[in-house]
Amino acid sequence: MRILQVMAGAKAGGAEAFFERLTLSLHQAGEDVRAIIRHDPARLQRLQAGGVRAAGAPFGGPFDFSTRSALKAVMREFRPQVTLAWMNRGAAKTPHPARVAGAGVLAGRLGGYYNLKYYRHCDHLIGNTKGIVRWLAEQGWPKDRCHYLPNFAESAAMAPVGRATHSTPDEARVVLALGRLHTNKAFDVLIRALVRLPGAVLWLAGDGPERGALETLARECGVMERVRFLGWRDDVPALLAACDLLCCPSRHEPLGNVILESFAHDVPVVAASSDGPRELISDGVNGLLVPVDDPAALAAAIGRVLSSRDLAGTLAAGGRTLYQSSFTRDAVTGAYRAFFARVVS
Repeated sequence: MRILQVMAGAKAGGAEAFFERLTLSLHQAGEDVRAIIRHDPARLQRLQAGGVRAAGAPFGGPFDFSTRSALKAVMREFRPQVTLAWMNRGAAKTPHPARVAGAGVLAGRLGGYYNLKYYRHCDHLIGNTKGIVRWLAEQGWPKDRCHYLPNFAESAAMAPVGRATHSTPDEARVVLALGRLHTNKAFDVLIRALVRLPGAVLWLAGDGPERGALETLARECGVMERVRFLGWRDDVPALLAACDLLCCPSRHEPLGNVILESFAHDVPVVAASSDGPRELISDGVNGLLVPVDDPAALAAAIGRVLSSRDLAGTLAAGGRTLYQSSFTRDAVTGAYRAFFARVVS
């Protein structure tokens, strides 16, 4: 099947990483896939190295007319049976196939509770959580045009990052957190929780506008010597292999790709009970859930896991079981292919 993928994402992020994984996986499964992305030489190189025909476009503001023209030209030449537009800007810039001779169905893919004005011209909408799909129907979208298609995480292992690399003693307990340094991610809550966990070292992988504020907070809390700011990383499996626990303290988290990655790599998870984690985690079965914005509860849950190998093992095994049943590459790629076949039939 001819599938056009349209993404105007940032250089790093969970949606952007999954876009690459899914695009390459569909190609490897035998689909004829092309991709148009916001100019990013590194992402283009990765897609092209995987065999996908990919090109860049500006995906700029309201006076950017070249992106829509480029998309129309590709759609006329490629004649995609399905065009999958990712997130607001990708959907807004993608013309409806009815305006392009030979193009087929347009589906918008949402990884959050976005403004639906950008998707009014789509034939179908995809949400990567069941909660998003329910919300779409509540906003008036026909239920038969709202579809749940989850993300997948890769399970290929990497050798663990050496603790000495990040000035971390071998005997220290490592809590790993991953994501953009933004207020939504609530890493400030995790730093406050660290005060109550004297034997733990926090590895915080990511970057963003809150880095300076988080560094200041860590100094004010007296834990700066136990926080390692790692920046953006492309070796997440190696970090997971080296840590004792993954923490997702987010105030707002539609999904939580980091939770899926932890499930795939047998790492126990403690998370704040925002939308995505609450959908993925059964408390005490495959992770621990705590109230949002509660450093004391977060510290207590992390302490329970770090102090009990049995509990850590039980939670990791529960996460692995859920991952294998629903969030593997084969399962999710197969679900996308089945969706494409349904909507073009």
